[in-house]
Amino acid sequence: MGSKVTGVKIKGIGKYVPEMVATNEDFTKIVETSDEWITQRTGIKQRHITNGEPTYYLGAMAAKAAMADAGVKAEDIDLIIATTVTGDYFTPSLSCLIQREIGAIGCIAFDLNAACAGFVYGFDTAKRYLQTGDGIKTVLLVASEELSKFVDYTDRSSCVLFGDGAAAFVLETAEDTTYSSFLGADGNGAKYLASRALKSENAFRTNSEEFDMDMPETKDYFFKQDGKEVYKFATKALPNAVEQACAKIEISPDDLDWIVPHQANIRIIETAAKHLGVSMDKFPVYIDRYGNTSSASIPIAFCDAVAEGRIKRGDKICLVGFGGGLTYGAAVFEY
Repeated sequence: MGSKVTGVKIKGIGKYVPEMVATNEDFTKIVETSDEWITQRTGIKQRHITNGEPTYYLGAMAAKAAMADAGVKAEDIDLIIATTVTGDYFTPSLSCLIQREIGAIGCIAFDLNAACAGFVYGFDTAKRYLQTGDGIKTVLLVASEELSKFVDYTDRSSCVLFGDGAAAFVLETAEDTTYSSFLGADGNGAKYLASRALKSENAFRTNSEEFDMDMPETKDYFFKQDGKEVYKFATKALPNAVEQACAKIEISPDDLDWIVPHQANIRIIETAAKHLGVSMDKFPVYIDRYGNTSSASIPIAFCDAVAEGRIKRGDKICLVGFGGGLTYGAAVFEY
């Protein structure tokens, strides 16, 4: 067992999902699919979808819930890190809009985009800021995603996968505790998950040829993925990240009380559990309720597991994510 280190403490948690729910049966009305087909291949039964609420609103509501749970006020927040791939604006950032909504004016605020691994990246980034001793004592980490914005609802293979939601943690420094992380990325796989931003157009452009970016052609800004390649990547990246993070502190994955994974597909989680030799009982899975909510999926699952009395204080937890980029990462800590 590795020695104790300066780590991170979760002081409060909160989540928010839109009221509107789209069931698998609802999708049979817009694309050729079935509840049985979706459930067997993904584990999803329903997902929450916004009815006009912006991404920052979801994040602000989750942030307020986490702050109330932690018993902290807006003026206590020293840093806001927001993770998203679906911000409402290129600028201002999601973090600044959340800051405005919660009244935490003056603190540091920035966004972090590591796709579905974003919350793990943000969690580890928060820990490192807290470690600096440079006056940052309380961090608000918010994941807010509105994937319904860039889903192509004519693509039956992908539109059923995604939902909207947000969750937040209030974090502080913890002394003499367990902490380890392992983060990475493989840009060679960037083309396997993509959503196009603005194209290179300007008043002075004379070249009519498109630059070869070695990326897939997408329909406007809609999301596109190569499901087979993503599956191959995810089933290797998830267990590898867990193993690497555990190895740093000389524990095995089986020593963990809970492994909270990105909720993309039940088959990916089952395959990873088998590879790790860890029971599925240690994986809180709520994909049936929410679908894939990108960076928000890990903290939403964590919130539900705590609310249901599964995850308890003192438990040794591993958060593990994987997603577009391609990105991956795991963080081990004591709750």
